[in-house]
Amino acid sequence: MDPIERVGSREVYRNSWLSFREDDIRRPDGSAGIYAVVDKPKYALVIALEEDRLHLVEQFRYPLGQRCWEFVQGTAPGLGEYPPAELAARELAEETGLRAATMIEIGQLAVAPGLASQTGTVWLATDLSEGEPNRELEEQDMRSAWFTRSDFEKMLTSGTILDAQTIAAYTLLLLHERG
Repeated sequence: MDPIERVGSREVYRNSWLSFREDDIRRPDGSAGIYAVVDKPKYALVIALEEDRLHLVEQFRYPLGQRCWEFVQGTAPGLGEYPPAELAARELAEETGLRAATMIEIGQLAVAPGLASQTGTVWLATDLSEGEPNRELEEQDMRSAWFTRSDFEKMLTSGTILDAQTIAAYTLLLLHERG
């Protein structure tokens, strides 16, 4: 039994990327309350690795009002669901043009578990070949580039990389490599 029981729910807002709902809840002590939840489909995050280099994308993140470097990541269009490996390959090709001969699942992440239901799968992409990206309209300003691990880690410590999923995924990569 969940410690918090949902006794009612209503959708407050929906668009092509997310829905927002407000749930009426009952706490373990019996008291009533509300909980707001952002529902988004599962996402894939892809770490493209070639020798000692990591491939990142940079785009303007409107909520932050700034450009951000991060690993490739995204969801299926229109709140759809794809098989995780297919979604990862699709996002990698769409955002960077890269295709991976080898994709290994290395972990799972929850984006913001106190606010959102969204979870994602982290993939390691290797044996890469280059192609042309096929970006969505929202990604038209996106850039992509290779960075050495040393440069990537400097970007982490300097605050150049702020994306929590990218930082967490890198931790999963390091643990994966340790075996």
